[in-house]
Amino acid sequence: MREQDLKRIRLRRRVRGVRKKLFGTPERPRLAVSRSNRGIYAQVIDDATGATLCSASSHSKDLRGELGAQGGNTNAAKRVGQALGAKARSLGIEQVCFDRRGRRFHGRIKALADAAREAGLKF
Repeated sequence: MREQDLKRIRLRRRVRGVRKKLFGTPERPRLAVSRSNRGIYAQVIDDATGATLCSASSHSKDLRGELGAQGGNTNAAKRVGQALGAKARSLGIEQVCFDRRGRRFHGRIKALADAAREAGLKF
């Protein structure tokens, strides 16, 4: 098997392990964070209804102008975290459970989480 395929398989296995323990409720939805080489994406999900309550990404129109061409760095992750925290607070969401989607809590994932905490979300 190619190394790239093995990496993808290992990531999916880690995602399943993390998701076994997390479930978003209406009182405490799940904050799922995904990243690629080019961008970072976050959404607040109520797993009971299967609905996405709010989302933000480094490729969204409101943040793309601020970030310029650089959507995959820690500054972009901070902006996405601030935007998502503000959107969630406006919807009345104060507490979330953090789903790091199999990635380490480090770098861009940590920057987004810290910015969301500063915006008023509690993990």
